[in-house]
Amino acid sequence: MKRETLLVLIASFFMVGMTASTSVAGNNVTSFNVLGDSSVDCGENTLFYPILHHNLSLIPCYNGSDSTLLPHLLAKKMGLPYPPPFYSQNGSINGLLSGLNYGSAQATIMNPSSQSHQSLNQQLRQVFETFQLLQLELGEGSAKDIIESSVFYLSFGKDDYLDLFLQSSSGVMGKYSGLEFASILVDQMVNVMRDLYDANVHRIICMGILPLGCTPRIVWEWRNSTAGDDEGKGCVAEVNELILQYNTMLEERIINLNSELPNAHIIFCDIYQGIMQMMNNPQYYGFEDPKAACCGLGLYGAMIGCLSVEMACERDSDYIWWDLYNPTKAVNALLADSAWSGRPLFDICRPISVRALVFTTPSYSD
Repeated sequence: MKRETLLVLIASFFMVGMTASTSVAGNNVTSFNVLGDSSVDCGENTLFYPILHHNLSLIPCYNGSDSTLLPHLLAKKMGLPYPPPFYSQNGSINGLLSGLNYGSAQATIMNPSSQSHQSLNQQLRQVFETFQLLQLELGEGSAKDIIESSVFYLSFGKDDYLDLFLQSSSGVMGKYSGLEFASILVDQMVNVMRDLYDANVHRIICMGILPLGCTPRIVWEWRNSTAGDDEGKGCVAEVNELILQYNTMLEERIINLNSELPNAHIIFCDIYQGIMQMMNNPQYYGFEDPKAACCGLGLYGAMIGCLSVEMACERDSDYIWWDLYNPTKAVNALLADSAWSGRPLFDICRPISVRALVFTTPSYSD
């Protein structure tokens, strides 16, 4: 490597470290990497998303901007820039140092039957490609330092239930029970966390699935069935029970991983319980309509999703749901505050808050 190039890389790494340490005093995180589905990507990281999507919602977040999403809000609290989409990188090493967003709208844990969106394992391969590039350009020692100082954010599972388990045409529901399906998904999530740990990633934020049974589209689809409501809150109890099985199993496995893996710091963030608190007491949290989508047409705004921002309501902050399945920025802001500090929604991230995680300094072996 030429001397000039090496000096540029050293300076870039130094600047990234300075950004993190000066933005939030004591924070030793220099890299934030995101993997997930539409909870982390509004379509910018999904090739041909407007053509290939099939949930009738072209804009899964306000103005089509990732800035309204939960990981973006957490990155801001960490004092880091939000990681750019993986497909936007130009091969420059500077663009990799503070992290990337590998997420893809409609991504699934299980391998998809089509190429319209990416699976968890496909995103993981992109992560390892990035690690290899860091090692080639910076050397193994410097690359290891960057990886060890990183935080990884995983948010998957929603689309596995929407596109596979709850779709009779997929045949999955007839093949597996709810517990069996949840076990398959959790096993794959745990395998990925182990793979990241083996690659020197020791700090991971793992998100649970939101209450799908309360989303406008699910409520609309099940309205005339025998499913009924979840204690009158406008939610489909059977669907929420499936999600709770997955979330409970995932958290239990994360507890085991933290005990088993030396210096592992993996937290589970229970956005299901956070959103249910808002659903149960919407006025307390500033919401006027807990059932309908802000952007959509028909009953509950759920017959047709958000095809244009012109379809959106005037005040999205009055709504819990943005479109068919995704929460509004106001909900994400409450979740971000609570994940970071434990308030106003107490203890949604366990065993520690995101703030405690980023201020953690694990002791690594050579």
